[in-house]
Amino acid sequence: MRQWRVKLPPGVRPPFEVYVNGVLQELGSDYRVAGGELLFDRELVRQKLSGWAWFIGIWGIGTYKRNDEIDVRYELDGRPMVAQGLEITPPG
Repeated sequence: MRQWRVKLPPGVRPPFEVYVNGVLQELGSDYRVAGGELLFDRELVRQKLSGWAWFIGIWGIGTYKRNDEIDVRYELDGRPMVAQGLEITPPG
């Protein structure tokens, strides 16, 4: 089975919340946790913008490419923390 992986930051322990593009995900149905990583069966895309995309963005012209954002909300020593824009590793 092809799986997209997202490594959890150091210090993240259950319970924590996972968001994809700002939408709360459900453990078991949307993702699994194994070996310190989040595992997704559905395709996730992390778009890296080229120099040209940055240049035209300065002028207010959008690129409209897919760019999934993975965020994890957790507590560390009783303080709320958020890890934003975690790196996505595609299958293979």
